[in-house]
Amino acid sequence: MSLPVWVWAITIVVFLVMIAFDFYLVARNPRDPSMRECVAWVSFYVLAAVAFGLVVMATAGTSYGGQFFAGWLTEYSLSVDNLFVFVIIMSRFAVPLRYRQKVLLIGIVLALLMRGLFIAAGAQAITRFDWLFYIFGAFLVYTAVKLVGPQQEDEFSENVALRTARRILPTTETYRGSSVFARVDGRLMVTPMLIVMVAIGTTDLLFALDSIPAIFGLTQEPYLVFTANTFALMGLRQLYFLIGGLLDRLVYLSKGLALILAFIGVKLVLEALHHDGVHWAPEVPISVSLGVIVGTLAVTTVASLVKSRRDERRLAGAAPGEAAEAEPVVADRDAR
Repeated sequence: MSLPVWVWAITIVVFLVMIAFDFYLVARNPRDPSMRECVAWVSFYVLAAVAFGLVVMATAGTSYGGQFFAGWLTEYSLSVDNLFVFVIIMSRFAVPLRYRQKVLLIGIVLALLMRGLFIAAGAQAITRFDWLFYIFGAFLVYTAVKLVGPQQEDEFSENVALRTARRILPTTETYRGSSVFARVDGRLMVTPMLIVMVAIGTTDLLFALDSIPAIFGLTQEPYLVFTANTFALMGLRQLYFLIGGLLDRLVYLSKGLALILAFIGVKLVLEALHHDGVHWAPEVPISVSLGVIVGTLAVTTVASLVKSRRDERRLAGAAPGEAAEAEPVVADRDAR
């Protein structure tokens, strides 16, 4: 898939315009967005991604179109899972509701920049070192095993970058609106808003360690990897507010993602073996990959909603004493 420079340029400019417009909306009216607004924007970004995939399919062929859709769905589902941690970060740092949009948007922009560097480095490395497929595949299977295992209730822990920022930067005790800097007694200090942005951005970078190898297992085309990642992150701000109250209903999401990552990991290893002359190792077509991803996400979502509904009914029918005992658990989960 050889693309001229102008295609890359137009694509990047369009994404920059969309991000700039997002910044304009947030800066003009910082607030907690309405459900109707979130539905409209999430629908717009999803339809834009679908339309882009159809254009790729019509101009470059069904194989490349299928690779984009498989990569976008995988990255989008991983982004939804990452929202769990974003909820924890927002709650832990007590970010005011009206400023959460700005925090998320800047965190997403940082993630796009860092993932762009990851993608460029990964594409160059894969073209020169085919054996990286074995490492990527093994890492994805290892990640899948970790997801299947018992999950800690608190999934966020401060990383090195965040601990360093908190230690060396003089920080105010309280938020100063949406400002990241404030002058106190003539001394320039950062506000907790900057610390939260660092937490969101660096945490998403850690997530990229899983997502970038996963999408390279579905397509090795840098353009498709870049656009699939970007479309998956665009609209994540509105998605946070749209499904923030529904995240706890997706109880089997991690299990579904584990199956998808394990499948892609095995697929990577098989492709590497086939490339190295092991003829019994089959090549998994993109249609099979797309079917596994879509089917797993559909089954995971339906099973999660059925279990959540069943648990709600059981809790509603419990005796008053039993319901009282169950309340702290529900409160803890909602705090996530």
